Amino acid sequence: MNDSNFLSPKEVATKWSETGLSKCKIPVLKMFILAVLAGVYIAFGAELFLLVSSDSTLGFGFTRFISASVFTVGLMLVVVGGAELFTGNNLIVIAVLDKKARWTDLFKSWFVVYIGNFVGSIILALFIFWSGTWGLNNNLVGANVLKVASSKISLSFVQAFFRGVLCNWLVCLAVWLSMASKDIIGKLFAIYFPIMAFVASGFEHSVANMFIISYGILLKTVPDVIKASGKTLLDFANLNYATLFTKNLIPVTLGNILGGAVFVGVVYWYIYLKKIAD
Repeated sequence: MNDSNFLSPKEVATKWSETGLSKCKIPVLKMFILAVLAGVYIAFGAELFLLVSSDSTLGFGFTRFISASVFTVGLMLVVVGGAELFTGNNLIVIAVLDKKARWTDLFKSWFVVYIGNFVGSIILALFIFWSGTWGLNNNLVGANVLKVASSKISLSFVQAFFRGVLCNWLVCLAVWLSMASKDIIGKLFAIYFPIMAFVASGFEHSVANMFIISYGILLKTVPDVIKASGKTLLDFANLNYATLFTKNLIPVTLGNILGGAVFVGVVYWYIYLKKIAD
């Protein structure tokens, strides 16, 4: 038995095989509620990112580092608080490959959790919008939301896809590393560094984008925010729910699945759990 305060990579793989099965067995309603919570938690992190990154006086690199650092609170809330996040749940593939769960269980979980994450993101986008905190720093917070949301729907399919791959490669590594730790501080540190790295690098997270782009769509209706952005409403004409899916969520989600399920889940299953006789 491992008496250290962390699990070895092989033990993490075994643990994820068991965890993947338990996640698939969660009753649908409870799974959906936990997914809504995860959408809210990631949105809290994204909201902090948008607020901090609205201040450009610190310089490009340091602003990205600080704003990426505060974003990490989202996954910390998910992992330690308990919630179901689509991107992290890409690792359920380990349980399927280890013949603990079925492919139908995996796809049902992904579908329910993805929808729940989207609902949670919309809920927090509405709450933050109604709170009026976008008006902080002379509406520059709101202007930054419009800028970031607009940039996300301006990516090419290939750019969005590969930024999605790179993002969830790091997110699933964060989840993997956090499971290796047996104490809270260790879990928080394991989450912080990979998540900070993906956000600072500008990679694309499907659930975070559900919130950010929805928040931007809401702020299109505020003339003072449009004015603070230095642009006109016409400049944000393509910022809508159609482009949220076609220009961002579809390629980013596909990339997230490749980065998380394949480059982390399948690879570590093959290394640590695949039987030689298979």
